[in-house]
Amino acid sequence: MTVTTSQTPSVRNRPARDSGGTAARPVWLTGLLATLAGAVVTEVFALAARAAGVPMEAASPGAKEAAAIPVGGFFGGVVFWSVAGIVLAVALARWARRPARTFTVTTVALTVLSLAGPAVAPHTAVSTQVVLAVSHLVAAAVIIPPLARRMSRVRR
Repeated sequence: MTVTTSQTPSVRNRPARDSGGTAARPVWLTGLLATLAGAVVTEVFALAARAAGVPMEAASPGAKEAAAIPVGGFFGGVVFWSVAGIVLAVALARWARRPARTFTVTTVALTVLSLAGPAVAPHTAVSTQVVLAVSHLVAAAVIIPPLARRMSRVRR
């Protein structure tokens, strides 16, 4: 009687992966992909608002009049601000005791704070202020969860 053994590695020796394969990706790459997705979704939301007739003109505090928000402006804004979020995620993944929780609490708090900008934008139509605020929430809803999921798999 001959005994053969399987050459397939045991389940314990395989790297843990979720269905999206994010466990094998570096935190920065997960952040980059989430940022691109968030920027696209947010820009599509803004384009839909434009098509519905929402004026895309806003003013910064202290400005004398509103300026046009260009097509692509929402995409660029999401990418710009997400760079700081990616840096935060990488730092927390390296040094925080509970990186996913710390990242989630911090980014949700920062998202809530970001809603103040559209709320106080002078010379800006209320409909535009609403679109700006909702766009912050849309971007956060697309970007924060995948990064937090990836960070929950950080091993010390």
